[in-house]
Amino acid sequence: MSFTTAAKAQIVKTYRRAKEDTGSPEVQIALLSARIEYLTAHLKIHKHDYHTRYGLTNMVSKRRRLMAYLKRVKPQVYRDLITKLEVRG
Repeated sequence: MSFTTAAKAQIVKTYRRAKEDTGSPEVQIALLSARIEYLTAHLKIHKHDYHTRYGLTNMVSKRRRLMAYLKRVKPQVYRDLITKLEVRG
């Protein structure tokens, strides 16, 4: 299974702030989290896929920066998001 357009639309619909919102930090973090989960599963099967591993580390870094921004600007939204996404233990 791949990361489909329908799955992406569902994630955007779930985490958006307003009707036409696609770029808020919450949506970006949720999309990155879904792609990270997908690529992590891919890498468990294909252990020597180094190009994908490189992209995965970039996505994790971008998500970390977005989460730091959200934590600084809107701490309550940040706490709600990490519990919804189960990103941190």
